[in-house]
Amino acid sequence: MVTKLSKVKKNKSFKFVSIPDEKIRTQLIRFGIGEGSHAKCHQKLPFGPVVVKYQKQEIALGREIANEITIEDLV
Repeated sequence: MVTKLSKVKKNKSFKFVSIPDEKIRTQLIRFGIGEGSHAKCHQKLPFGPVVVKYQKQEIALGREIANEITIEDLV
């Protein structure tokens, strides 16, 4: 199912489908994350950031940024 990163549930694995904002895409590439990368929602704070776990890194993405990123749930 394709949705926005801000809608992902805690501990769910997903694949990045679309990162439309060039600045956000550039920042994520610095962490090794791009479209097609698989990650997991490590933490989701109410009205706060979504913490993504990618390999051994934990990256906090603000809610507004998470609303711009499209993901696909993995089973």
